[in-house]
Amino acid sequence: MKLFYLLLLTAFGASAVRAEKITLRVGYFPNITHAQGVIGSNSTREKHGWFEQRLGPDVTIHWFPFNAGPSAMEAIFAGSIDLTYVGPNPALNAYIRSGGDEIRVLAGSALGGAALVVAGDGRIAAPGQFKGRRLATPQLGNTQDVAARAWLKKQGFKVTQTGGDVLVLPTANPDQLALFQSDRLDAVWTVEPWVSRLELEAGGKIFLEQNDAVTTVLVTSVKFLKAHPALVAKFKAAHAELTAWLNTHPEEARARVRAGLSAEMKREMSNAIVTSAWRRLKFSDQVTQKQFELLVADAQNAGFLRDALPLDRLFSGQP
Repeated sequence: MKLFYLLLLTAFGASAVRAEKITLRVGYFPNITHAQGVIGSNSTREKHGWFEQRLGPDVTIHWFPFNAGPSAMEAIFAGSIDLTYVGPNPALNAYIRSGGDEIRVLAGSALGGAALVVAGDGRIAAPGQFKGRRLATPQLGNTQDVAARAWLKKQGFKVTQTGGDVLVLPTANPDQLALFQSDRLDAVWTVEPWVSRLELEAGGKIFLEQNDAVTTVLVTSVKFLKAHPALVAKFKAAHAELTAWLNTHPEEARARVRAGLSAEMKREMSNAIVTSAWRRLKFSDQVTQKQFELLVADAQNAGFLRDALPLDRLFSGQP
């Protein structure tokens, strides 16, 4: 009888261990500004996962690439992903849209790497020359889209979602390059590596750089945070460790990001582009409420946030 109970307990124990296994779904963009996500995804693909090594054998990670922030946040709302690297404006918009109940910022990720690129023929040499021009951004309401609209309004232009003095065209990053090369765009406000590609492959000129602006943060859903607080804490710690490694091993980090982007695009990523992009970026796992409050002001100026909420819950780290 004792042997029977021992076997029974052993069976229940084995079931409990199996029940602990979890699949973690993480979003990122195949951009240099999402270096931690690119390295994480590629290391998973190559079977030596950075995050897997730190989260343990019971965690399987699936990585999901997105073109821009609003679509990543929709995936968070739909429960399709659990965490994501994303621009700060889509995270902020999702937090306010959910009444502060569904989104938490866990850490910073990258600063800089965003810029306004204009045609190289000199047609735009001063802010006033943007009138009547066509300017592309990655997606309506994403971080660069909000920055572009807010900046244009500060220059005195009337800008609406469908027209105004400057036509702002939300356009996927890969399409921006082709349209810029064919002279169907006068300017693009985007992030690396697309900034460098526009500059090096399409003859664009940098008109304005956002050197210290928050470009990427790491966020999670409140639902996932409630269900797996220890796992979220481990992922955050692994992210912080990877961010520190990026800063102390820049050459190896560039090589890993280049390999990840090449695998994602299924063609070799130019070393010149990666090198050019890297010099515009700073990696930090720190982010402050004050930085987001400045973004709130820009978003309101651009007409995206009519109602704002206190931001303390966004950074609380608590459900």
